[in-house]
Amino acid sequence: MKKYLIPFLLLSGCSLFEDTKLVDIKDIEGPCTIVLADGTGIVSNGNIEFSKRTQAITYRDEAGKIWSLFKEDYTSYSCD
Repeated sequence: MKKYLIPFLLLSGCSLFEDTKLVDIKDIEGPCTIVLADGTGIVSNGNIEFSKRTQAITYRDEAGKIWSLFKEDYTSYSCD
């Protein structure tokens, strides 16, 4: 009976991430170009993170500072 308890707990633990929406983040390999709403562009040398739920993009600038852009802040993005 104990040998079935651990796999059951592991599988039930996975549903916790779905309930808290932690699985909606997609890590995209960079470099990436983000076109802002005003037509200017930002180039991210590293990876970006895209939230499927909120459509927010998170990236790091050249100095390593983290920035987030929300759907109204950008029009598109593309990554190599």
